[in-house]
Amino acid sequence: MIKESGPAGSPGWTDRPGHWETERLERQVSNPMAGTAGTPGTPRVLRAMNDRAALDLLLQHGPLSRTRIGKLTGLSKPTASQLLARLEAAGLVLATGTSEGRPGPNAQLYSVNPAAAHAAGLDVNPARIRAAVADVTGRTVGEYELPTPGRRSAQSVVRQVTDALDGAVKAAGLARDDLHRVVVGTPGAFDPGTGRLRYASHLPGWHSPALLDDLAAALPMPVEYENDVNLVAIAEQRLGAARGHGDFVLLWNEEGLGAALVLGGRLHRGWTGGAGEVGFLPVPGTPLVRQVTKANSGGYQELAGSQALPRLARELGIEDLPTGSHSEVAAALVTRAIDHGTGPHHELLRTYATRLATGLASLVSVLDPELVVLSGTVLTAGGEVLRALVQAELEELAAARPRLVVGDVQEHPVLRGALESALATTRDEVFDTSR
Repeated sequence: MIKESGPAGSPGWTDRPGHWETERLERQVSNPMAGTAGTPGTPRVLRAMNDRAALDLLLQHGPLSRTRIGKLTGLSKPTASQLLARLEAAGLVLATGTSEGRPGPNAQLYSVNPAAAHAAGLDVNPARIRAAVADVTGRTVGEYELPTPGRRSAQSVVRQVTDALDGAVKAAGLARDDLHRVVVGTPGAFDPGTGRLRYASHLPGWHSPALLDDLAAALPMPVEYENDVNLVAIAEQRLGAARGHGDFVLLWNEEGLGAALVLGGRLHRGWTGGAGEVGFLPVPGTPLVRQVTKANSGGYQELAGSQALPRLARELGIEDLPTGSHSEVAAALVTRAIDHGTGPHHELLRTYATRLATGLASLVSVLDPELVVLSGTVLTAGGEVLRALVQAELEELAAARPRLVVGDVQEHPVLRGALESALATTRDEVFDTSR
Protein backbone atom coordinates (compact mmCIF):
# COMPACT_ATOMS: atom_id res chain seq x y z
CA MET A 1 0.00 0.00 0.00
CA ILE A 2 1.39 3.37 -0.92
CA LYS A 3 1.33 5.40 2.20
CA GLU A 4 2.77 8.72 3.17
CA SER A 5 4.65 8.74 6.44
CA GLY A 6 2.94 10.37 9.38
CA PRO A 7 0.93 9.41 12.45
CA ALA A 8 -2.78 8.74 12.58
CA GLY A 9 -4.74 11.93 12.21
CA SER A 10 -2.09 13.60 10.08
CA PRO A 11 -2.48 14.39 6.34
CA GLY A 12 -2.54 11.13 4.42
CA TRP A 13 -4.95 9.28 6.69
CA THR A 14 -8.63 8.67 6.13
CA ASP A 15 -11.27 7.87 8.72
CA ARG A 16 -11.59 4.29 7.51
CA PRO A 17 -8.91 2.01 9.00
CA GLY A 18 -6.70 0.19 6.52
CA HIS A 19 -6.83 2.74 3.73
CA TRP A 20 -4.80 5.81 2.96
CA GLU A 21 -6.04 8.94 1.31
CA THR A 22 -3.32 9.10 -1.35
CA GLU A 23 -3.38 6.50 -4.12
CA ARG A 24 -2.06 8.82 -6.79
CA LEU A 25 -0.45 6.12 -8.86
CA GLU A 26 -3.75 4.43 -9.69
CA ARG A 27 -5.58 7.74 -10.04
CA GLN A 28 -3.08 8.84 -12.64
CA VAL A 29 -3.75 5.74 -14.74
CA SER A 30 -7.48 6.42 -14.87
CA ASN A 31 -7.34 10.22 -14.76
CA PRO A 32 -4.09 11.95 -15.79
CA MET A 33 -5.39 15.28 -14.43
CA ALA A 34 -6.24 13.85 -11.01
CA GLY A 35 -4.00 16.38 -9.28
CA THR A 36 -5.20 19.42 -11.22
CA ALA A 37 -6.81 22.18 -9.18
CA GLY A 38 -9.68 24.35 -10.43
CA THR A 39 -13.11 23.84 -11.94
CA PRO A 40 -13.29 21.47 -14.93
CA GLY A 41 -13.97 23.32 -18.18
CA THR A 42 -12.47 26.66 -17.14
CA PRO A 43 -9.75 28.12 -19.37
CA ARG A 44 -7.11 27.60 -16.67
CA VAL A 45 -7.93 23.91 -16.31
CA LEU A 46 -8.14 23.39 -20.08
CA ARG A 47 -4.73 25.01 -20.49
CA ALA A 48 -3.37 22.77 -17.73
CA MET A 49 -4.82 19.70 -19.46
CA ASN A 50 -3.15 20.70 -22.72
CA ASP A 51 0.10 21.36 -20.88
CA ARG A 52 0.02 17.93 -19.27
CA ALA A 53 -0.83 16.23 -22.56
CA ALA A 54 2.15 17.92 -24.22
CA LEU A 55 4.50 17.01 -21.37
CA ASP A 56 3.37 13.38 -21.49
CA LEU A 57 3.98 13.29 -25.24
CA LEU A 58 7.47 14.70 -24.75
CA LEU A 59 8.17 12.03 -22.13
CA GLN A 60 6.90 9.33 -24.45
CA HIS A 61 8.44 10.43 -27.75
CA GLY A 62 11.43 12.54 -26.77
CA PRO A 63 12.20 15.90 -28.41
CA LEU A 64 9.35 17.19 -30.59
CA SER A 65 8.83 20.27 -32.72
CA ARG A 66 6.00 22.75 -32.19
CA THR A 67 4.32 21.44 -35.35
CA ARG A 68 4.55 17.83 -34.21
CA ILE A 69 3.15 18.68 -30.78
CA GLY A 70 0.29 20.52 -32.45
CA LYS A 71 -0.53 17.50 -34.62
CA LEU A 72 -0.37 15.04 -31.74
CA THR A 73 -2.51 17.19 -29.45
CA GLY A 74 -4.83 18.65 -32.08
CA LEU A 75 -3.84 22.21 -31.10
CA SER A 76 -3.40 25.01 -33.61
CA LYS A 77 0.10 26.34 -34.27
CA PRO A 78 -0.51 29.58 -32.30
CA THR A 79 -1.92 27.63 -29.34
CA ALA A 80 0.97 25.14 -29.45
CA SER A 81 3.43 28.05 -29.52
CA GLN A 82 1.76 29.65 -26.51
CA LEU A 83 1.79 26.30 -24.70
CA LEU A 84 5.52 25.79 -25.28
CA ALA A 85 6.32 29.34 -24.25
CA ARG A 86 4.33 28.83 -21.06
CA LEU A 87 6.05 25.54 -20.25
CA GLU A 88 9.48 26.97 -21.06
CA ALA A 89 8.85 29.95 -18.75
CA ALA A 90 7.78 27.53 -16.00
CA GLY A 91 11.05 25.61 -16.37
CA LEU A 92 9.29 22.43 -17.50
CA VAL A 93 10.59 22.25 -21.08
CA LEU A 94 13.81 23.19 -22.81
CA ALA A 95 14.69 24.05 -26.39
CA THR A 96 17.12 21.25 -27.25
CA GLY A 97 18.26 21.81 -30.83
CA THR A 98 16.71 21.61 -34.25
CA SER A 99 15.39 18.91 -36.55
CA GLU A 100 17.58 17.85 -39.45
CA GLY A 101 17.28 15.89 -42.67
CA ARG A 102 13.98 17.36 -43.83
CA PRO A 103 13.20 19.85 -46.61
CA GLY A 104 12.86 23.48 -45.56
CA PRO A 105 14.20 25.25 -42.51
CA ASN A 106 15.08 23.18 -39.48
CA ALA A 107 12.43 23.22 -36.75
CA GLN A 108 13.15 23.98 -33.11
CA LEU A 109 12.83 20.89 -30.91
CA TYR A 110 11.62 20.85 -27.32
CA SER A 111 12.01 18.29 -24.54
CA VAL A 112 11.07 17.95 -20.89
CA ASN A 113 13.56 19.71 -18.63
CA PRO A 114 15.15 16.82 -16.69
CA ALA A 115 16.09 19.17 -13.83
CA ALA A 116 12.45 20.17 -13.22
CA ALA A 117 12.26 17.60 -10.41
CA HIS A 118 14.01 14.56 -8.99
CA ALA A 119 12.63 11.54 -7.13
CA ALA A 120 14.24 8.60 -5.39
CA GLY A 121 13.50 4.95 -4.75
CA LEU A 122 14.86 2.54 -2.15
CA ASP A 123 14.81 -1.26 -2.23
CA VAL A 124 15.26 -2.72 1.26
CA ASN A 125 16.03 -6.30 2.20
CA PRO A 126 17.83 -7.86 5.20
CA ALA A 127 21.24 -7.76 3.52
CA ARG A 128 21.33 -4.32 1.90
CA ILE A 129 19.56 -1.13 0.92
CA ARG A 130 19.76 -0.18 -2.75
CA ALA A 131 18.93 3.44 -3.61
CA ALA A 132 18.57 5.36 -6.86
CA VAL A 133 17.67 8.88 -7.95
CA ALA A 134 15.91 9.67 -11.23
CA ASP A 135 15.18 12.96 -12.93
CA VAL A 136 11.63 13.77 -13.95
CA THR A 137 12.11 12.13 -17.37
CA GLY A 138 12.76 8.79 -15.65
CA ARG A 139 16.50 8.66 -16.33
CA THR A 140 18.47 7.24 -13.41
CA VAL A 141 21.16 9.76 -12.46
CA GLY A 142 22.58 8.28 -9.27
CA GLU A 143 22.75 4.90 -7.55
CA TYR A 144 24.15 3.57 -4.29
CA GLU A 145 24.11 0.26 -2.44
CA LEU A 146 24.63 0.02 1.32
CA PRO A 147 25.30 -3.39 2.91
CA THR A 148 23.25 -3.86 6.11
CA PRO A 149 24.43 -7.11 7.76
CA GLY A 150 23.66 -8.13 11.32
CA ARG A 151 21.09 -7.00 13.85
CA ARG A 152 19.58 -3.52 13.70
CA SER A 153 17.66 -1.14 15.90
CA ALA A 154 15.14 1.46 14.76
CA GLN A 155 17.83 4.12 15.20
CA SER A 156 20.29 2.24 13.00
CA VAL A 157 17.56 1.75 10.37
CA VAL A 158 17.01 5.51 10.16
CA ARG A 159 20.74 6.05 9.79
CA GLN A 160 21.05 3.36 7.12
CA VAL A 161 18.12 4.71 5.12
CA THR A 162 19.52 8.25 5.17
CA ASP A 163 23.05 7.00 4.37
CA ALA A 164 21.81 4.98 1.38
CA LEU A 165 19.71 7.87 0.13
CA ASP A 166 22.55 10.34 0.58
CA GLY A 167 24.87 8.02 -1.34
CA ALA A 168 22.52 8.00 -4.35
CA VAL A 169 21.94 11.75 -4.08
CA LYS A 170 25.69 12.40 -4.01
CA ALA A 171 26.21 10.13 -7.02
CA ALA A 172 23.60 12.23 -8.85
CA GLY A 173 25.41 15.46 -7.99
CA LEU A 174 22.45 16.70 -5.95
CA ALA A 175 21.57 17.56 -2.37
CA ARG A 176 18.97 15.79 -0.25
CA ASP A 177 16.70 18.84 -0.43
CA ASP A 178 16.62 18.52 -4.24
CA LEU A 179 14.43 15.41 -4.01
CA HIS A 180 10.71 15.90 -4.53
CA ARG A 181 9.64 12.51 -3.16
CA VAL A 182 10.98 9.13 -2.02
CA VAL A 183 9.33 5.70 -2.26
CA VAL A 184 10.71 2.90 -0.09
CA GLY A 185 10.09 -0.74 -0.99
CA THR A 186 10.22 -3.34 1.79
CA PRO A 187 9.11 -6.94 2.28
CA GLY A 188 5.74 -7.19 3.99
CA ALA A 189 3.58 -4.11 4.48
CA PHE A 190 3.07 -1.36 7.04
CA ASP A 191 -0.29 -1.82 8.71
CA PRO A 192 -2.26 1.42 8.20
CA GLY A 193 -3.99 0.95 11.56
CA THR A 194 -0.81 0.68 13.63
CA GLY A 195 2.05 1.91 11.45
CA ARG A 196 3.97 -1.30 12.16
CA LEU A 197 5.57 -3.55 9.58
CA ARG A 198 3.79 -6.87 9.18
CA TYR A 199 4.54 -10.11 7.27
CA ALA A 200 8.33 -9.46 7.39
CA SER A 201 9.77 -10.67 10.67
CA HIS A 202 13.06 -11.34 8.87
CA LEU A 203 13.72 -7.59 8.41
CA PRO A 204 15.43 -6.53 11.66
CA GLY A 205 14.94 -3.06 13.07
CA TRP A 206 11.89 -2.19 10.97
CA HIS A 207 9.17 -3.15 13.46
CA SER A 208 9.21 -0.21 15.86
CA PRO A 209 5.85 1.62 15.94
CA ALA A 210 7.78 4.93 15.95
CA LEU A 211 9.92 4.10 12.90
CA LEU A 212 7.84 5.94 10.30
CA ASP A 213 7.73 9.06 12.48
CA ASP A 214 11.50 8.87 13.00
CA LEU A 215 12.11 8.57 9.26
CA ALA A 216 9.72 11.45 8.56
CA ALA A 217 11.67 13.60 11.02
CA ALA A 218 15.00 12.68 9.40
CA LEU A 219 13.98 13.29 5.78
CA PRO A 220 12.80 16.66 4.43
CA MET A 221 10.67 15.33 1.58
CA PRO A 222 7.48 13.20 1.52
CA VAL A 223 8.29 9.51 1.99
CA GLU A 224 5.98 6.69 0.92
CA TYR A 225 6.23 2.98 1.68
CA GLU A 226 5.17 0.09 -0.52
CA ASN A 227 5.47 -3.67 -0.54
CA ASP A 228 8.41 -4.76 -2.69
CA VAL A 229 6.42 -7.20 -4.85
CA ASN A 230 3.76 -4.55 -5.48
CA LEU A 231 6.53 -2.30 -6.78
CA VAL A 232 7.66 -5.02 -9.18
CA ALA A 233 4.07 -5.15 -10.48
CA ILE A 234 4.13 -1.37 -10.98
CA ALA A 235 7.35 -1.71 -12.96
CA GLU A 236 5.90 -4.48 -15.12
CA GLN A 237 2.64 -2.57 -15.65
CA ARG A 238 4.43 0.60 -16.74
CA LEU A 239 7.53 -0.75 -18.45
CA GLY A 240 7.27 -4.49 -18.96
CA ALA A 241 5.19 -7.56 -19.63
CA ALA A 242 1.94 -6.26 -18.08
CA ARG A 243 1.65 -3.06 -20.14
CA GLY A 244 -1.93 -2.63 -21.29
CA HIS A 245 -3.31 -5.19 -18.85
CA GLY A 246 -5.77 -4.12 -16.17
CA ASP A 247 -6.09 -7.50 -14.43
CA PHE A 248 -3.01 -9.54 -13.67
CA VAL A 249 -1.21 -11.44 -10.95
CA LEU A 250 2.54 -11.17 -10.52
CA LEU A 251 4.17 -14.16 -8.82
CA TRP A 252 7.57 -13.33 -7.30
CA ASN A 253 10.16 -15.83 -6.09
CA GLU A 254 13.46 -14.76 -4.59
CA GLU A 255 14.27 -15.22 -0.92
CA GLY A 256 10.51 -15.19 -0.28
CA LEU A 257 7.49 -16.15 -2.34
CA GLY A 258 4.90 -13.43 -2.86
CA ALA A 259 2.37 -12.04 -5.28
CA ALA A 260 0.96 -8.71 -6.39
CA LEU A 261 -2.70 -8.45 -7.38
CA VAL A 262 -3.79 -5.84 -9.92
CA LEU A 263 -7.56 -5.68 -10.47
CA GLY A 264 -9.18 -3.12 -12.74
CA GLY A 265 -5.84 -1.36 -13.16
CA ARG A 266 -5.40 -0.88 -9.39
CA LEU A 267 -3.20 -2.67 -6.91
CA HIS A 268 -5.29 -4.64 -4.44
CA ARG A 269 -3.53 -4.32 -1.09
CA GLY A 270 -6.14 -5.67 1.30
CA TRP A 271 -7.31 -4.41 4.68
CA THR A 272 -3.89 -4.55 6.37
CA GLY A 273 -1.71 -4.36 3.27
CA GLY A 274 -1.20 -8.11 3.28
CA ALA A 275 -2.93 -9.04 0.03
CA GLY A 276 -0.49 -11.08 -2.04
CA GLU A 277 1.39 -12.63 0.90
CA VAL A 278 0.90 -16.00 -0.76
CA GLY A 279 3.91 -17.59 0.89
CA PHE A 280 1.59 -18.14 3.89
CA LEU A 281 -1.05 -19.87 1.72
CA PRO A 282 -1.85 -23.43 2.89
CA VAL A 283 -1.50 -25.78 -0.08
CA PRO A 284 -1.55 -29.54 -0.71
CA GLY A 285 1.83 -31.18 -0.72
CA THR A 286 3.26 -29.90 2.57
CA PRO A 287 2.25 -30.23 6.22
CA LEU A 288 0.28 -27.32 7.64
CA VAL A 289 2.54 -24.59 8.97
CA ARG A 290 1.13 -23.15 12.18
CA GLN A 291 2.01 -19.81 13.82
CA VAL A 292 3.09 -18.65 10.39
CA THR A 293 4.02 -15.12 11.52
CA LYS A 294 6.56 -16.52 13.96
CA ALA A 295 7.85 -19.02 11.41
CA ASN A 296 7.80 -16.32 8.69
CA SER A 297 6.77 -19.09 6.32
CA GLY A 298 3.74 -21.02 5.17
CA GLY A 299 2.65 -23.93 3.03
CA TYR A 300 3.27 -22.40 -0.40
CA GLN A 301 6.66 -21.04 0.70
CA GLU A 302 7.66 -24.50 1.94
CA LEU A 303 6.38 -26.13 -1.24
CA ALA A 304 7.71 -23.78 -3.92
CA GLY A 305 9.91 -21.15 -2.26
CA SER A 306 13.57 -20.89 -3.13
CA GLN A 307 14.60 -22.94 -0.08
CA ALA A 308 12.57 -25.89 -1.41
CA LEU A 309 14.73 -26.42 -4.50
CA PRO A 310 17.88 -27.74 -2.75
CA ARG A 311 15.77 -30.18 -0.71
CA LEU A 312 14.07 -31.41 -3.87
CA ALA A 313 17.40 -31.74 -5.68
CA ARG A 314 18.82 -33.91 -2.88
CA GLU A 315 15.69 -36.10 -2.91
CA LEU A 316 16.23 -36.67 -6.64
CA GLY A 317 19.87 -37.63 -6.12
CA ILE A 318 21.37 -34.47 -7.61
CA GLU A 319 24.80 -33.87 -6.08
CA ASP A 320 27.31 -31.02 -6.10
CA LEU A 321 24.74 -28.38 -5.20
CA PRO A 322 25.70 -24.75 -5.83
CA THR A 323 26.38 -22.38 -2.93
CA GLY A 324 25.05 -18.94 -2.08
CA SER A 325 21.79 -17.47 -0.81
CA HIS A 326 18.53 -19.41 -1.15
CA SER A 327 17.59 -17.52 -4.32
CA GLU A 328 21.07 -17.87 -5.86
CA VAL A 329 21.13 -21.62 -5.22
CA ALA A 330 17.59 -22.10 -6.52
CA ALA A 331 18.23 -20.05 -9.66
CA ALA A 332 21.43 -21.99 -10.36
CA LEU A 333 19.59 -25.31 -9.95
CA VAL A 334 16.85 -24.21 -12.34
CA THR A 335 19.43 -23.06 -14.89
CA ARG A 336 21.32 -26.38 -14.60
CA ALA A 337 18.08 -28.33 -15.01
CA ILE A 338 17.32 -26.49 -18.24
CA ASP A 339 20.86 -27.04 -19.52
CA HIS A 340 20.80 -30.79 -18.76
CA GLY A 341 17.24 -31.33 -19.97
CA THR A 342 17.00 -35.02 -18.98
CA GLY A 343 17.08 -37.37 -16.00
CA PRO A 344 16.76 -36.04 -12.45
CA HIS A 345 17.32 -32.47 -13.62
CA HIS A 346 14.28 -32.65 -15.87
CA GLU A 347 12.32 -34.19 -12.99
CA LEU A 348 13.42 -31.30 -10.75
CA LEU A 349 12.09 -28.76 -13.23
CA ARG A 350 8.84 -30.64 -13.83
CA THR A 351 8.16 -31.11 -10.12
CA TYR A 352 8.96 -27.49 -9.38
CA ALA A 353 6.54 -26.38 -12.12
CA THR A 354 3.80 -28.53 -10.55
CA ARG A 355 4.47 -26.97 -7.15
CA LEU A 356 4.28 -23.46 -8.55
CA ALA A 357 1.06 -24.27 -10.41
CA THR A 358 -0.48 -25.72 -7.22
CA GLY A 359 -0.47 -22.36 -5.46
CA LEU A 360 -1.28 -20.41 -8.60
CA ALA A 361 -4.38 -22.55 -9.13
CA SER A 362 -5.88 -21.19 -5.90
CA LEU A 363 -5.12 -17.61 -6.90
CA VAL A 364 -6.50 -17.77 -10.43
CA SER A 365 -9.59 -19.72 -9.33
CA VAL A 366 -10.56 -16.81 -7.07
CA LEU A 367 -9.27 -13.84 -9.08
CA ASP A 368 -9.65 -15.04 -12.69
CA PRO A 369 -6.87 -12.71 -13.95
CA GLU A 370 -6.15 -12.03 -17.58
CA LEU A 371 -2.41 -12.52 -17.14
CA VAL A 372 0.12 -14.04 -14.73
CA VAL A 373 3.62 -12.56 -14.73
CA LEU A 374 6.45 -14.75 -13.40
CA SER A 375 9.17 -12.64 -11.82
CA GLY A 376 12.07 -12.78 -9.38
CA THR A 377 15.48 -14.41 -9.79
CA VAL A 378 14.29 -18.00 -9.47
CA LEU A 379 11.40 -17.76 -11.94
CA THR A 380 13.20 -15.67 -14.55
CA ALA A 381 16.08 -18.18 -14.45
CA GLY A 382 13.59 -20.75 -15.73
CA GLY A 383 12.63 -18.55 -18.66
CA GLU A 384 10.34 -19.89 -21.36
CA VAL A 385 11.01 -23.55 -20.47
CA LEU A 386 9.71 -23.20 -16.92
CA ARG A 387 6.90 -20.89 -18.01
CA ALA A 388 5.58 -23.46 -20.49
CA LEU A 389 5.68 -26.24 -17.87
CA VAL A 390 3.81 -24.11 -15.31
CA GLN A 391 1.26 -23.05 -17.95
CA ALA A 392 0.54 -26.67 -18.87
CA GLU A 393 0.18 -27.71 -15.22
CA LEU A 394 -2.03 -24.73 -14.38
CA GLU A 395 -4.41 -25.60 -17.19
CA GLU A 396 -4.81 -29.04 -15.60
CA LEU A 397 -5.38 -27.68 -12.07
CA ALA A 398 -7.57 -24.59 -12.56
CA ALA A 399 -10.69 -23.85 -14.56
CA ALA A 400 -9.48 -20.30 -15.30
CA ARG A 401 -6.95 -20.08 -18.14
CA PRO A 402 -4.80 -16.96 -17.74
CA ARG A 403 -1.81 -16.46 -20.00
CA LEU A 404 1.57 -16.82 -18.27
CA VAL A 405 4.53 -14.64 -19.24
CA VAL A 406 8.01 -14.07 -17.86
CA GLY A 407 8.61 -10.56 -16.52
CA ASP A 408 10.51 -8.11 -18.70
CA VAL A 409 11.90 -5.88 -15.92
CA GLN A 410 14.70 -8.07 -14.59
CA GLU A 411 17.34 -5.55 -13.50
CA HIS A 412 16.53 -4.28 -9.99
CA PRO A 413 12.73 -4.51 -10.55
CA VAL A 414 11.82 -3.43 -6.99
CA LEU A 415 13.96 -0.32 -7.31
CA ARG A 416 12.58 0.42 -10.77
CA GLY A 417 9.04 0.14 -9.44
CA ALA A 418 9.88 2.46 -6.53
CA LEU A 419 11.21 5.06 -8.97
CA GLU A 420 8.17 4.72 -11.23
CA SER A 421 5.87 5.17 -8.25
CA ALA A 422 7.74 8.22 -6.98
CA LEU A 423 7.89 9.73 -10.47
CA ALA A 424 4.15 9.25 -11.09
CA THR A 425 3.24 11.35 -8.06
CA THR A 426 6.03 13.84 -8.68
CA ARG A 427 4.84 14.45 -12.24
CA ASP A 428 1.26 14.89 -11.07
CA GLU A 429 2.42 17.66 -8.79
CA VAL A 430 5.18 19.31 -10.83
CA PHE A 431 3.39 19.16 -14.17
CA ASP A 432 0.20 20.72 -12.80
CA THR A 433 0.27 24.26 -14.27
CA SER A 434 -3.22 25.18 -13.06
CA ARG A 435 -1.98 26.28 -9.64
